[in-house]
Amino acid sequence: MTTLPSLEQFALGDGGGPACLIAHDAERFRGTSDEMRRVVDLWFQEEREHARLLSCAARRLGGSARQSHWSFSAFCACRRLLGVRFELQVLLLTELVSTAYYKVLRRHVPDEPIRDMCGLILRDEAGHVAFHRDRLRTHYEARSVLPSLLWMTQFWVLGHAAAMMLWINHGPCLRGLGSSRREYFLEVQVQLGRFLRRLHREVGQKPLPHFAINPGCVQT
Repeated sequence: MTTLPSLEQFALGDGGGPACLIAHDAERFRGTSDEMRRVVDLWFQEEREHARLLSCAARRLGGSARQSHWSFSAFCACRRLLGVRFELQVLLLTELVSTAYYKVLRRHVPDEPIRDMCGLILRDEAGHVAFHRDRLRTHYEARSVLPSLLWMTQFWVLGHAAAMMLWINHGPCLRGLGSSRREYFLEVQVQLGRFLRRLHREVGQKPLPHFAINPGCVQT
């Protein structure tokens, strides 16, 4: 079953590894306030619960806990080395492209308990994405239009890079269930575009050109 390796790998990456901020300067962000420390701890507590749910689903299908994977090791190395601001953006993009994965998985998987699990995880991911949008609002609202466009451009580029990495590892699972690369990347665009639209709207800036929020970079 192609679903099993995908669930085993997600259990490792979705809180099953170092369920905390691991950048060399992570304490600079966590220590902003007692409230921020608590929010970050609760965020990763939910990620650990996702790992537990995914591990249970994998065991139900005859799998086991995975201890390592090359993509997860590379992911953690980037988080450690490039600083907490980059780590937070990587984690945000991971939440968005994983949301696309869980939505497509729920749409196609015939197993009802796995569909229910996807629903629970998607509920939590929506809250995590809202947290990231809230923390970015202060920095984003101070930007003029040009820096905003530049920031959005790098956001789209890195977002699609994260989506491509996820597809390399989990595409066989989605294809085996009857999905396609196009369906997954369309869902990625929906998630990235929605995040940017809401962020831009919440800071009350003037509307940006449509291409900036929805560039139409659909993979086929």
